[in-house]
Formats: sequence, structure tokens, C-alpha cells
Amino acid sequence: MCESEGQLEMSDSENKEQLSFEDDKGASRSAWIAAALVVAIVCWMGSGYILPSGDEDAEQAETAPAKPVAVAVEKSTPQQVTISFQAEGQAQPDRDTSIRAEASGDVVDVLVMEGEEVEGGAVIARLSATGAQADLARAREEFARADREFKNATELLNRGVATADRVSQARATLAAAEASVTAAEEAIEALVITAPFTGRVEELSLDAGEFIQAGAEVGRIVDNRPLTVALQVPQQALGQIKSGQTATVNFITGEEREGTVSFVSTAANAETRTFLTKITVPNEDGAIPAGISAEIRIPTGSTSAHFVQPSTISLSPEGRLGVKTVDENDMVVFTPIRIVRAEIDGLYVSGLSDAVRIITVGQGFVNEGEKVAPSLQTKADDGEENSTPQDGQPALPIPDSDAASDEGQRE
Repeated sequence: MCESEGQLEMSDSENKEQLSFEDDKGASRSAWIAAALVVAIVCWMGSGYILPSGDEDAEQAETAPAKPVAVAVEKSTPQQVTISFQAEGQAQPDRDTSIRAEASGDVVDVLVMEGEEVEGGAVIARLSATGAQADLARAREEFARADREFKNATELLNRGVATADRVSQARATLAAAEASVTAAEEAIEALVITAPFTGRVEELSLDAGEFIQAGAEVGRIVDNRPLTVALQVPQQALGQIKSGQTATVNFITGEEREGTVSFVSTAANAETRTFLTKITVPNEDGAIPAGISAEIRIPTGSTSAHFVQPSTISLSPEGRLGVKTVDENDMVVFTPIRIVRAEIDGLYVSGLSDAVRIITVGQGFVNEGEKVAPSLQTKADDGEENSTPQDGQPALPIPDSDAASDEGQRE
């Protein structure tokens, strides 16, 4: 048993010797790497105090002069422009009136229809004349009897039988009978409804067999040859409008006619403080209907102005409209302007000198007094815009307006 215990002790000692570990040289390598990284970071952070090269570069960048901003310019010269007064108006017929019946009676015949052109005095309709003719016959018989009575009284007076009073009474009876005949004849004439003037029958409410009363409105006739265009002139422009001036009238239908100012009111409207003005426009063919809208342009003078694009107009810090130009020293100049006339493709403005270079691209990135690098903007034969460098400056690409606005927003 003692021997077995001794063997167990020997096996334990052998196992202990087998489980022992030696030091690994690679286990300490990670610690050296971490230490090296820490030293490197500390050295890099401290290099800014030892070698301040970044500050020197920044100082040199600040002291270096800024390059001029490249802009596109376009040469512009003034031209004579006609100044016009523009307003909206409405076409009105020269004459427009209602057709009324002058007598009562049954409609016997209707000779025209709505929309027909009629001459002045043309018969439109007739009423029954049976009763009127009977009245005329009776009046004529009374006139004949009164005439005989007057002749007899006069003859008896000449013989010395009758008195002067009888003659006077017979003369009064004859005059009354004559008036009755005239009234009966006029009543027959009133049974015929005629056109008061040459024009177009716009409305007609007559049917054969219909009974109408005297004074009833039975139709409407319009004469639009010539047309009268009415407009309201504000009091500020009243001194520019005179009778006899030529006016260009553009109707909403697309027709364009020349007219003449025929009337300028001398009393303002109490509510709008405007003055009624009328323009007479020839319309012999009757192609232009009455009642449509029209745009009127009346030339009032001329002035010297430049033609510019709306995109070249800027606002000063005070809020004044102006254009940025480039002078002979390539310095930006802001010049206030006044819009003379607006067109579809641009504006005519005054206030600029005789010959200027207007900044067309890049005006939003420069201010007055700054020096720029201008490139002359021209138009090729195909209509595209190109820029030509001036004084050795590089050519400036002409961007689209959308791209330019996007670039301004990014800056």
C-alpha cells in the first residue's frame, strides 16, 4: 500500500511538470504597437505648435489680391421710341335705338327678320288700317262741309246779308275740319313701322295677327358703321390726349384698326375721377361687332431709350430700379432707369448714357464699384448667345437662367 501511495505522488509531480507554461515573446508585441500609436498621435498634435505652416498659408491667402469676377456684357445704344398711352376700352355702336309702335292695331304684315340689314325709312311691319281709313273719310267729309259753309258765309257777307261773326265762325269750323283730316292722315302713316336709320335689326318681337299698343317697344336697331370705342382716361394723363389724335385699336377678336379721338370729356366721373374719351373707328364692312373689348394705344410723343431684357434689371439697396453696367475701367456702375415701354420680348428704358456695356450674366454676384472681367456677349447666326473675351480675359460660358439662379442659391 505504501508503494501505491509512492507511485501516486510520483505521477502527480510528473503531471505538474507537464502543465507548466513558458513565457510567449509574441504576447508583448500588441503593447508595443499601442504605445507607438500613442506617441505618433501626440507628436502629430504637437507639430502645430512647432511648425505652424497652416497659419502662414492662410495669411498668404488673405494678403493675395482677389481675381475679378467674370461677367458677360452686351453693348447697347439708344434708339428713338414712341411713347404711347395705353388703356382698355369697349366698342360701342354709333347708334343704337329701340323701335316703337306709334299707333295701336293688329299686325297685318312683317317684312323683315332679325339680323337683316335695312336702310333708313324701310318698312318693317304694317298694322291694320281699316279704322284709320274710315276716320280719314269722315274727316274729309267734315272738311268739305265746313269749306262750303265758309264759302257761303263769305258770299252772303259780300252781299250784305250775313254778318262778320258768321264768317269768323265758319272759318274756325273749317280750320278744325282741316286739322282732323291731317290727324287722320298721320294716323294712317303711323300704322307703318319703319327703320329710323340704316342699320341691323338686332331684335324684333312682331308676329302677324298680334295686337300692339301705341308706344310699345317692338324691336331694336343698331348702326355700328362706324364704331365708337369708349375708354376712361385718368386725370394724370388727360393733358396727353387731344381730339384729332390717331389711335391704334386692337380688338379682342384679333382685328386691328386705326381710329381718331373724337371726344374728350371735360368733366370727370365723380366716382372714378376719370374722363370719358371716345375714338371713332371705321367699320364699313361691319365685321367688328359692338360690345367687345379693345386695347387702345394713343401715341403721345417719342424719346431716346435702350432695349434691355427684364433679367438685367436690378434693385438698389434703396429699392430703385436700375441696370448694372461696366465702365471703361471695367468697374461696375449701377444706373437708375425708368421704364418707357414694355414689349413681349423686352423693355425700353431711359436713364442710360448713349453707349453702355450692360451686364447680362453675373450681375447678381457683383456690386457697384467692383472690378470685373467682362466678356462681350454676342448672338450667332443661329440665334445662340456666345461670349467673346475682352483684353485677354478668358471666355465666359453663357449659362441658362435656371442654372445661374441655382448657382446663386448655392453661394
